Amino acid sequence: MPDALRAGLGPVLDRLDADGAALLATTLEWSAVNSGSYELSGLARMRSLLADAFSALPGPVERVELSPSQRVRSDGDIVTVEHGASLRVRVRPDAPIQVALTGHYDTVFPASHSFQSPWREGDLLRGPGVADMKGGLCVMLAALRAFEALPGEKRVGYEVLLSPDEEIGSPASAMLLAELGARAHLGMTYEPAMASGALVDARKGSGNFSLALKGRAAHVGRAFADGRSAVLAAAEAALALDALNGKRDGVTFNVGAVDGGGPSNVVPERAVLRFNARAPDAESVAWAETEIAQIVAAAGRRDGVSAVLHGSFARPPKPLNEAQRTMVDWTRQAGAALGLDLKFQPSGGVCEGNNLAAAGCPNIDTLGPCGGGLHSDEEFAHASSFAERAKLSLLLLAGIERGAFDVASLRP
Repeated sequence: MPDALRAGLGPVLDRLDADGAALLATTLEWSAVNSGSYELSGLARMRSLLADAFSALPGPVERVELSPSQRVRSDGDIVTVEHGASLRVRVRPDAPIQVALTGHYDTVFPASHSFQSPWREGDLLRGPGVADMKGGLCVMLAALRAFEALPGEKRVGYEVLLSPDEEIGSPASAMLLAELGARAHLGMTYEPAMASGALVDARKGSGNFSLALKGRAAHVGRAFADGRSAVLAAAEAALALDALNGKRDGVTFNVGAVDGGGPSNVVPERAVLRFNARAPDAESVAWAETEIAQIVAAAGRRDGVSAVLHGSFARPPKPLNEAQRTMVDWTRQAGAALGLDLKFQPSGGVCEGNNLAAAGCPNIDTLGPCGGGLHSDEEFAHASSFAERAKLSLLLLAGIERGAFDVASLRP
């Protein structure tokens, strides 16, 4: 099979190698544009660059406006958050086989962060998004351009969706991901592979939550007994959440922050407890949701305290089911055709691959360059992996096109 996958593709594979320097240059150019998830002007600049770049594909680049989402402020009030737009490219939407390709152009770095300017250091690219995932977007585009360069009519169509809110849980683009996952046969997402070259085969589900608590303010000298502390209610809930760790295999609860309080001579009226929960499968998600609900109810039973929970498991689990195993096998075969012995491993991290899988779309979601140090000023991507991973995606697409991979077996 490896030799069959490469048959006739030598010139196109060689061209990807020759274009490696251009891939790196584009990644550095895009990395220099700050596009933190809440930086609307930077996201707009990045969106313009992507629209120009992806116009090289034989399908219109469409701007898809996103609805605002809501966020809980530190005082417990709800505010509206704008997100801008996603970009979508549809190529051969009537073809019998449809592939979803997704990626995000936001990063975790706001404009105020010191980590802004990318650079090259030997085989490493360093900078915001060089791996996660502006480098991945470059790999995706290179693979698609190479696929379009193959001769003959094609029976594979695809839809590219590029979103500005993945790093904050895809609150606005989740609906688009669900719709795309429902109509595609399989998915390809361009989060970075591990620095070792390994890819991810299964992911936990993840939920971000904010518990808004309201008590009663009071002067601690004149009327201490009249006060009802929201901060103490938040602390009690935080300890209860932490006590759940270890009670069910693979399920974790992390208290990230407690906002609230003020002068020490005032009983604090408001507090917000922010936490994350992760679970490996649907049954574990249901268990975690039940436990969280009980803790919220207990907080609300405190005398004079009200409790309102915001959030959900917006990223459902992505288990290693039979369809996922098939995708892993195909990717290994494509890697073998390039002389790669690809390894796979589960991850507690989450991405758009979770959303696609929840819509019934099996997918490989670490098809970007190999890298590490994600979400920190140590982020890096291996320069030597860009052309290699673009060739991996090309061989997957070509294998699907040629019938080497039985797409019908994924979603009978």
